[in-house]
Amino acid sequence: MASATIADHSGRGVLSPAAVRALRASTGTVLFAFVLTHLLNHALGLVSLEALEGGRRVFLAIWRNPLGTALLYGSFLIHAGLALRSLYRRRSWRMPFWEAAQLLLGLSVPPLLWEHMVGTRIASSATSANDGYAELLAILWTLQPAAGARQVLTLLVAWLHGCIGLHYWLRLKSWYAPALPWSYGAALLIPILALLGFAGGGREVAALMADEAFRTELFAGFPDRDEVVRLTRIYNGGLVVYCALLLGTLAARLVRMTAERRHAIPVSYPDGRRIDVGRGATLLEASRAAGVPHASVCGGRGRCSTCRVRIVRGQDHLPPPSEDELRVLQRIGAGPTTRLACQARPTGAVEIVPLLPPHATPADARGRPAYLHGAEQDIAILFCDLRAFTNLAEHRLPFDLVFLLNRFFRAMGEAVEEAGGRVDKFIGDGVMALFGIGGTPQEGCRNAIEAARRMAVHLGDINHALSHDLPEPLRIGIGIHAGPAIVGEMGYGRATGLTAIGDAVNAASRLEALTKEFDCQLVVSQAVADLAGVPLEDCPRRDVTLRGRREAISVRIVVDAATLPAAK
Repeated sequence: MASATIADHSGRGVLSPAAVRALRASTGTVLFAFVLTHLLNHALGLVSLEALEGGRRVFLAIWRNPLGTALLYGSFLIHAGLALRSLYRRRSWRMPFWEAAQLLLGLSVPPLLWEHMVGTRIASSATSANDGYAELLAILWTLQPAAGARQVLTLLVAWLHGCIGLHYWLRLKSWYAPALPWSYGAALLIPILALLGFAGGGREVAALMADEAFRTELFAGFPDRDEVVRLTRIYNGGLVVYCALLLGTLAARLVRMTAERRHAIPVSYPDGRRIDVGRGATLLEASRAAGVPHASVCGGRGRCSTCRVRIVRGQDHLPPPSEDELRVLQRIGAGPTTRLACQARPTGAVEIVPLLPPHATPADARGRPAYLHGAEQDIAILFCDLRAFTNLAEHRLPFDLVFLLNRFFRAMGEAVEEAGGRVDKFIGDGVMALFGIGGTPQEGCRNAIEAARRMAVHLGDINHALSHDLPEPLRIGIGIHAGPAIVGEMGYGRATGLTAIGDAVNAASRLEALTKEFDCQLVVSQAVADLAGVPLEDCPRRDVTLRGRREAISVRIVVDAATLPAAK
């Protein structure tokens, strides 16, 4: 009994989230294939009624054999059952527009589709009626156009519901974004062609009905009065069953929600907001219930990771992550305090911090290096500053100044990237670059020294190209140091980017400032030179005490960085 209670509170139930996702995806794919082939069959009406009937024979060969029938109806029942299950488990009616649209469209498909099923498959098997295109088009286009409008609505609703489901399933795939324009085009073109084919076939049948012999043969394929009464009872009975299931699910949900509210659990947010949620709710459902913006690209299905949060307090009030959640967390390199909000169901008070902005995109869901989430690494840091730029700027027009700066930044940035580094930021007339992220300190130090050499070479090229426009050559000062630093994505909104903070960063900045004192182009710490294995014995060595540090560090003074040996 205790184990059953635990399973219920965890929210996992009999089926694991992965099994539910697999069932929903597979059954949805079968139903989408059925609707797709049905629409393509309708499109043949643009050719002729004969083409419609030919396509119908292929369509029936696929779906009206024992295997196709079992697959289709089994998928329909399982998919509908999963929809009712999802409705029962939902803790809040607040959801993104696309999710609400998919939910409402999905709930409207069964009653709409039931009329189509009764008038075609059930009518052909339970009565003497013929469900060929001529008979159906005569009824839906000529005799009962209102019923025809409902059938058109049924196909469009089912198609739209399927397209939304496919889109939010596939958009996490890396190949899907380039194919999106083609997907949109197909999603729009296929139902249009189907409607045009339906209208074309309807007009052809209406014209043929002017022939009395055709009408006599046509009406012979219609159900008689008693059969119509029997089909009507079947249709009404199916609607009653569906409505009873839907209302029963909503009633059961209300009872469950009332019971859960008796054991409210507080969830706190970084802005000081605190909300109480019922036991069994996920952290994502807690945010939605309180109207807190929270990213969730996949709609809370545990696939995208964009809803992830950091647990500030109360981690012991969360059940351990399931295998499916662990797999997603490992894919993105998440830390031990990170959980998926759509999977984590607190049993006690917790404080959380959402890690992604509410407008996160599918790109944020893909696997990313662990250091982007914050990690301490031994890296090399380079600072480069343009000397005497203030005096130069006083005598130049703004346009010329921007042109000169952009050319300088491009040359320095290219030097960093050519050496395997990463430009962290441009600061005024200076550059900060990082080396060795995701690699070894030795590689980082070698690449940083190579970047300094390339910077000096590129600066010489700029001075040569602009020799007639500059009163004196541009000069730079470069400082390089290595050591432990905290590396991760920091900032807010569009200003978020990978950067590093720590004592090693400050030391590199201080070394760059020393180039003025030593009248040189590069000051590099001895630690960097040792790790890089670059021979700098001919360069003067000094022991310097940097501001904010008690212990002196040894540095090498390089007058012209362009004379450094090139990396092999």
